[in-house]
Amino acid sequence: MVNGLSGERMLVGLAIGIAVLIFLVLKTKVQAFLALIICTVIVGVVGGMPLVNITLEDGKTFGIVNSITSGFGGTLGSIGIIIGFGVMMGQIFEVTGAAQRMAHTFLKLFGKKREEEALALTGFLVSIPIFCDSGFVVLAPIAKAISKATKKSFIGLGVALAAGLVITHSLVPPTPGPLGVCGIFGVDVGKFILLTIVLAIPMSIACIAYARMFLSKKYYRIPNENGEVVEAPYQEPDYDNAFSMDTAGMPGTLVSFLPLIVPIILILINTVATALGQTAGIMEVLIFLGQPIIAVGLGLIVAIFTLGKNIERNEIIAEMEKGMMSAGIIMLVTGGGGALGQIIKDSGLGTFMAEGLAGTAVPIIILPLIISTAMRFIQGSGTVAMTTAAGISAPILVAANVSPLLGAVACCVGSLFFGYFNDSYFWVVNRTLGVREAKDQLTVWSVTSTIAWAVGVVEVLVLSIFM
Repeated sequence: MVNGLSGERMLVGLAIGIAVLIFLVLKTKVQAFLALIICTVIVGVVGGMPLVNITLEDGKTFGIVNSITSGFGGTLGSIGIIIGFGVMMGQIFEVTGAAQRMAHTFLKLFGKKREEEALALTGFLVSIPIFCDSGFVVLAPIAKAISKATKKSFIGLGVALAAGLVITHSLVPPTPGPLGVCGIFGVDVGKFILLTIVLAIPMSIACIAYARMFLSKKYYRIPNENGEVVEAPYQEPDYDNAFSMDTAGMPGTLVSFLPLIVPIILILINTVATALGQTAGIMEVLIFLGQPIIAVGLGLIVAIFTLGKNIERNEIIAEMEKGMMSAGIIMLVTGGGGALGQIIKDSGLGTFMAEGLAGTAVPIIILPLIISTAMRFIQGSGTVAMTTAAGISAPILVAANVSPLLGAVACCVGSLFFGYFNDSYFWVVNRTLGVREAKDQLTVWSVTSTIAWAVGVVEVLVLSIFM
């Protein structure tokens, strides 16, 4: 019993709610945002949550409506502003030719037929200091520009980028989840970083292969002359055209990348300084500037005054407003996913499932993996999944003399499993790529994240033989 609720009843509520959600998005004309809210209400009502908000003994408000509003607001409070800044920056990249310059730079640097690797590596590095949601919104215009230049599918290229971002975000400190797991298990952060970077490489390769060999052909969509991503008959990549791209009139390489470099450096300084406890004097200012909202906002300002200096004021404002309009639906469905995750969290269902798994007779090293995987599927947040799994399994693994380092890795790997409707990144990726049908969304992103998880599971099992 959590907050007076039955875990079994909440589990039934979740099953019914997810079934209704799948039916609404697959078989009706109900928009995904409304379907998510309906599902959230059903989970709460069937699960026995209060219909009217009540105040608990600890002073917290508890009820269906409170979970919906706090989950929606909490999710958008952390990434909504960044999404807005990111899409405005992306629009400036497109209209000024900066995205094309960045695409041309990547093509020259990595050579032909390695576009997916280039984007995955970019995401791989960028997501170490930056949240993957923010990184994808900001970097997606580069994938779009490469698609336009090479005639490769924007879907395949975008998924390679998204995979690189989410894998390091889920495995490699100093992102908050892995860092928290290291603290709970008491493992050396430096060793953990080195190990998880090595483990992340095969996971990225598998996702790249899926994006290139399957998604790029099944979902062949490329930008047209107006920059709109449209379906088209499949054609082989046009590298001759891509590598003979006319760069006249494009901004310089440094100027094009500067709006991305500035926030990345600021966020990296913030992360390192905070981890080392260096928060006084000038570092306090740098930590403030390195908060993701401030850093990406500064990147947008840099883009406006460098890339946009030769564009009329009314035109640059109109382009940014065009980007803001496209952000609306992304924010709504992302917030809806947050509401669903919050009601599951508030009900205590995730904890109920995790504690039940901890009492089973599964092999010790499999325990954190199973708990993290189940938590991820139930409530959507990878960070919550891995830290919950760590909190429950760490004492058990230490008592059984199992490697804490391996246990920490298992918690992080489990958090990658099957990102779907209750995961904000699921909506950010699919909506940014223009994937609207639920079946296609699951194929594009849920399967990709599960491939990364499956490779990680194999790696954990292999490591368990030697550690």
